[in-house]
Amino acid sequence: MTARYSVGIDLGTTNSVVAYSPLDSKTDLRRLMIPQVVGTDQIESRASLPSFLYLPREGEIASLRSPFGGDAANGVVGVYARDQAAENPQRVVAAAKSWLCHESAARTDAVLPWQSPPEITKVSAQQCTQRFLEHLVAAWNQAHADAPLAEQQVVLTVPASFAPAARDLTREAAVAAGLPETFLLLEEPQAAVYHWLANEGERWRESLKPNDVLLVIDVGGGTTDLTLVTASEQDGELNLQRLAVGNHVLLGGDNMDLALAHFVSGRFSQQGHQLDPWQSVSLWHACRDAKEKLLADDGPETQTISVLGRGSSLIASTVSTEISKQEARDLVVEGFFPKCAAADRPERQAASGFQDIGLPYESDAAITKHVAAFLSNQSESPSQPTHVLFNGGVFRSEALRRRMQETIEDWSEQKPSVLGSPAELDVAVAIGAAFYGWSKQHGGVRIRGGTARSYYIGIETAGLAIPGVPRPLRALCVAPQGMEEGSEAAVLDEQVGVMVGRPARFRFFASSMRGDDKVGTAIDRWSEDELVETEPITVCLTAETDTGESFLPVTFVSRVTELGMFELWCHSTTTDDKWKMEFNSRESE
Repeated sequence: MTARYSVGIDLGTTNSVVAYSPLDSKTDLRRLMIPQVVGTDQIESRASLPSFLYLPREGEIASLRSPFGGDAANGVVGVYARDQAAENPQRVVAAAKSWLCHESAARTDAVLPWQSPPEITKVSAQQCTQRFLEHLVAAWNQAHADAPLAEQQVVLTVPASFAPAARDLTREAAVAAGLPETFLLLEEPQAAVYHWLANEGERWRESLKPNDVLLVIDVGGGTTDLTLVTASEQDGELNLQRLAVGNHVLLGGDNMDLALAHFVSGRFSQQGHQLDPWQSVSLWHACRDAKEKLLADDGPETQTISVLGRGSSLIASTVSTEISKQEARDLVVEGFFPKCAAADRPERQAASGFQDIGLPYESDAAITKHVAAFLSNQSESPSQPTHVLFNGGVFRSEALRRRMQETIEDWSEQKPSVLGSPAELDVAVAIGAAFYGWSKQHGGVRIRGGTARSYYIGIETAGLAIPGVPRPLRALCVAPQGMEEGSEAAVLDEQVGVMVGRPARFRFFASSMRGDDKVGTAIDRWSEDELVETEPITVCLTAETDTGESFLPVTFVSRVTELGMFELWCHSTTTDDKWKMEFNSRESE
């Protein structure tokens, strides 16, 4: 069947939103209302779905009926799950999206909620992602029974900094949840730009001119995503192209909630109340609501924060305190958006020899420093943007937008213009994704980009063995930054031996700084920031042709699929064998 709608899905770290537009008319962007459990035996429709999964006790399942029929045996997502994060944090999965791109933990292993008691059935980050999407699919199908989501044009957004493995896992979860096989992946900062384009219509060409550079700063619940987009003129037409994306920075609204929780916990300590670990997690979630209210321009001057006790007399042991608007602003504005120089960099603390295998949150919480570092790393593009576009729920606060804008202005000879308004910052990505899908069919403006990074394989060089010294490694570029969807590139001039018949460890690297590298560029030395190693894979490659050799010479062909997925193929030069190498941590089939 022919698709009737373009559907944009923003699968956010903290909230998920669905927007859509009919394809057979002028763009008419709307938001999908999402039914969800909000309380015991209570179901309501809300404009967003909080990205939390609550794993109920056996006795609760009957009273937590699903909005779409059936029980809650597989968990409850949405408002009720978010509220339970403050009362039963050991039963709530939060930040599944961040876990999905966390290389140090198996993304497909059932380990969440992290460090919860053994009696609680756990899920993987990928399973949790699938459950969120299943809920969104069911919500759509209930509202549009005559146009099931599997038959529509769907655009699902991911962070620009998502590695190929995280994109691949997201795609698997999406298809399993009921999205069409042909759905598209779109980077969230680009979706924010499409939202601005949708609002501007043809007027956007009046705001940008050739060689202008747009900095997109997207600070969501769990991540900070940075992207540069440039305007250029070709055949008299103004075009947009993505120049660069930043690294995956686990720094966002969740960190701000934790900062408030740490402050409030200190106040509780002064009152003689020492919180146990789960009360501390509960306090973290309780501070989320307080932050949003206190940072709003029309918010209250003070907000009461309470934490339930852990004893038999919960009411008697519940503790409360107040935090003021000024205290919240001082903590968040000065802690996360301090004024800094353009040459400042995030501080790196010395790594501890023993570390908990939790999420690798940034040690330096200064978002302004991360922005400064990102801009300075773009050697080929202008270091100073001419325009800025804010995105993400964090920037609903005027105080935070103003501080970030003032800091960038201090770095610039000419003050950059701020595009868009804060009216729809928390839904801009979903609306922009829906508009992108609509514009693909109607010939609207497109942001050219391709791959966000250059990709490399690590090749062990030949040489004499030295005890205790690993053999030198060189990196070979197999895909340049900006490689377009639907294209492929062959590395024909370089033959490398691939081990077959026994397990071998294959290493991969990526770079957002080496934009000039071409396919076949070899690098012998690099800095830690210049090339970042992604997770290696250990796999036993088998050859259909038995040559008796443990190494077969191969050349490489890299492909970027129409869905934006990266693939690397190894082609034997002596047999008909070929293997697809995926940049992920799972064993190849």
